[in-house]
Amino acid sequence: MDTLAFIPSPSAGEIDLGPVPLRGYALCIIIGVFFAVWLGNRRWVARGGQPGTVADVSVWAVPFGLIGGRLYHVITDYQLYFGDGQNWVDAFRVWDGGLGIWGAVAFGAVGAWIGCRRRGIPLPAWADALAPGLAAAQAIGRWGNWFNQELYGRATDLPWAVKIDPENRPVDSPDLATYHPTFLYESLWCIGAALLIIWADRRFKLGHGRVFALYVAIYTVGRFWIEYLRIDDAHEAWGLRLNNWTSIVVFAAAVAYIVISHKRRPGREEVVEPRADGSTGTDSGASDGKGDAAPATGGTKTTGGTKTKSGKKTKGGDEAEDDEATGSGLAASPGTSAFFAGEADTSGAKKDTAADAGDTSGRESAPASGTGRKKKGATATEAPATEAPATEAPATDAAGASADADTGTDKASDSAEASAASGGARQDSPKKA
Repeated sequence: MDTLAFIPSPSAGEIDLGPVPLRGYALCIIIGVFFAVWLGNRRWVARGGQPGTVADVSVWAVPFGLIGGRLYHVITDYQLYFGDGQNWVDAFRVWDGGLGIWGAVAFGAVGAWIGCRRRGIPLPAWADALAPGLAAAQAIGRWGNWFNQELYGRATDLPWAVKIDPENRPVDSPDLATYHPTFLYESLWCIGAALLIIWADRRFKLGHGRVFALYVAIYTVGRFWIEYLRIDDAHEAWGLRLNNWTSIVVFAAAVAYIVISHKRRPGREEVVEPRADGSTGTDSGASDGKGDAAPATGGTKTTGGTKTKSGKKTKGGDEAEDDEATGSGLAASPGTSAFFAGEADTSGAKKDTAADAGDTSGRESAPASGTGRKKKGATATEAPATEAPATEAPATDAAGASADADTGTDKASDSAEASAASGGARQDSPKKA
């Protein structure tokens, strides 16, 4: 069979680095693992997780995956290691090739489950972050078959055929040199799968393990037709190779999971990993980092027990200023909740600083609220006999208490101001929150 062009095979499957040879098969797997962890970490952090979590869980997932992949290969091709004239010790020679993807994913999931439990994160969310990187890792790892000159397809004279050395050719076609590069087909398919998964995740906001299930479904479709081209020895049932049947079953399971999961738990996880300071990591950044959200609607809470001007009940017996005194007159909305949560902490720090420095900005803000404020101990019908100390004032009125102390208002003015406040408390605030 004459070919115009072909892909040459490497002259050796390893690179000599002194006493320890670097095998091409192992090198491809290592590069693929590192790339998967790198990409998975970027996706995990983008969804609100902490850097390093993907690597920590991978410490469990990768060894389990390697063991599972080797076990699947040895079990399904046992005749290569336990048949007549075979040496069972060769089953441990992983560097010679032979890792089954189905066993690698299954056992790797067990290791990932252990790692996620130890880390306190949900396994589906971690798997979703890793899915595109796992597909890319397979694309890189498949080139290990090129180094070993194995798992090629039927003979062909196509210009992208791979040339196989005589000692690695099938026994029934020793004179045919070029074959379908099924490793290349699967590598390209996995690259396309990774890109499609990333696009679908961004477009449809997939979550709860559906990104990983999509990866499984896409891969099994490609594996089915690529497996059909391969000519290496494999068990068959009803005219199909074992891996063809496995692809059909796994594909159906992945699609079923996507449909059922979407009905039961639509959308995406809001929290993927709790942070060390007690807050939660989200992909929308809706937390202020402390777990508390500042009230953005009308009315400020104090330690008193009567109603505020906006009509909201507080914890004790004092009134508080309306939002006009604090400068917050906007209603809360989902898009601005995180902003105002951050503003609450900042403004509070500014108030304390202003009070310590004797800032007089509160002189203008007190009349602006419409009817003034009541001090601690005042009720709706009687004025306070004495002025409340600044240290006992409500936390939300610290700046106002400091301003009153600076102006040196006498008792008569305080009584008149309190009477005006009690009259204004029976009216609606002139501005809407």
